[in-house]
Amino acid sequence: MLRTEQLYRGKYILMDKKLLRKWAKDKRKELNIPKISAILAEKLAQTDEYKKSKNIMLFYPLSDEVNLLSLLEDETKIFYLPRINGDNLECCKYIKGDELCESCFHTKEPTCKACAKTDIDLVIVPALACDKNGYRLGYGGGFYDRFLADFKGIKAACVPQKLIVDTISPQEYDIKMDIIITDLF
Repeated sequence: MLRTEQLYRGKYILMDKKLLRKWAKDKRKELNIPKISAILAEKLAQTDEYKKSKNIMLFYPLSDEVNLLSLLEDETKIFYLPRINGDNLECCKYIKGDELCESCFHTKEPTCKACAKTDIDLVIVPALACDKNGYRLGYGGGFYDRFLADFKGIKAACVPQKLIVDTISPQEYDIKMDIIITDLF
């Protein structure tokens, strides 16, 4: 686990989120993300939260992100993907093979009509890193924090164990995850 403090003039100070993001992106390049993704998808599918959920929102990964799209093979679930609309995140029903377009952040998004987030039981949230208290480090846009602010379902993040840190120094608007899944057995 990374200590998120730095020695500065004889005192320890917390790393800021910008520095943590750089560290996490660099660290992720050293990891076998395809292998870790397979482990994380399998572990997620074995959780009670996943088993009890019918409607699950995944995310379409960037090339170096954890990829949980193998879960789309589970025909007992209804899946959704996020779409950015201005400053907000919307959820859209997705069936493997549906048309996707590229977003302003170079991720793939559905082109269909958005649905209510109240339809969703479980949201899998992308994370650069997570801390031991259940907070995630996102990319800094706040889209998921705004989306999750009044979300009533389960919030989960799947991250490599090597990207678990002491603290991400959460702010008042940061949303705590209900579960964090790592590749550590």
